[in-house]
Amino acid sequence: MKTATTISRVDLLFRAFSDRTRLRILNLLRGGELCVCDLVDVLNLPQPKVSRHLAYLRRARLVLARKEGLWMYYQLAPASGKFHARLIGCLADCFEEVPELRTDREKLGRSECGRGAKGGCC
Repeated sequence: MKTATTISRVDLLFRAFSDRTRLRILNLLRGGELCVCDLVDVLNLPQPKVSRHLAYLRRARLVLARKEGLWMYYQLAPASGKFHARLIGCLADCFEEVPELRTDREKLGRSECGRGAKGGCC
């Protein structure tokens, strides 16, 4: 029998995956850790909006955050169970067919932002 906590966790995961911006963020994080400025640059969205979505993904335990100096870096959280693992697997399996997500990943590769380009963050 499923507990209320398990049902709430599944509900939270589905809600996290139900937003297009959060899906775009999760897709970008599949490639590894990124700074908020990387996400802002690729998604072409205001920093407060990106940060709000990242906070939602943190509450859903889909991403982990760490602070380095003034900058916050995010990465996908390790799967906490089979359901979580399958949702993350869906990112890899299903989203290659969505042009916007493919374009985001290509744009990230050309980004002037990030540690690789400037030796630090924005």
